[in-house]
Amino acid sequence: MQIPVVNEQDEVIGYKERSDRDSGQITRVTGLWVTDENGNILLAQRARHKKNNPGLWGPAVSGTIEKDETYESNIIKEAKEEINLEGFDFVPAKKFRMSTDHEYFAHWFTVIVPHDYPLKKEDNEVETIKWFSKEELLKLTKEKPEIFLLSFPMWAKYFCK
Repeated sequence: MQIPVVNEQDEVIGYKERSDRDSGQITRVTGLWVTDENGNILLAQRARHKKNNPGLWGPAVSGTIEKDETYESNIIKEAKEEINLEGFDFVPAKKFRMSTDHEYFAHWFTVIVPHDYPLKKEDNEVETIKWFSKEELLKLTKEKPEIFLLSFPMWAKYFCK
């Protein structure tokens, strides 16, 4: 799978096979902050066989932008693939420039779905999905940050304000 490599202005400067990417090259990812009508937050635990960050908790939906995708088309595709979420308008939130174990732009979207919406996780991508209250999530990110993706506690604090 080819992914775009971008510059500091988020302009495409080339393409690389995902497996050949250098950690210093800037790529693009998406995340979907899913809440229900009561303000609970849906998170996903990454499948334990994943190469990167196996078993860690993070957004309910996330993905790496592929060649010929936009941030918007990617999050729509990933939502359907990962948790069977479709037919909702994903609201663009904030785009962050991040430096963790690799360099990337993360464009976030938000959506409110009914708590009883028939979500179905994709076993190849997701170990489990679970609803958390804001209080529970903020407590966990503070007390057990090691169970989350590296930058997720920052995102949780941002979205839970």
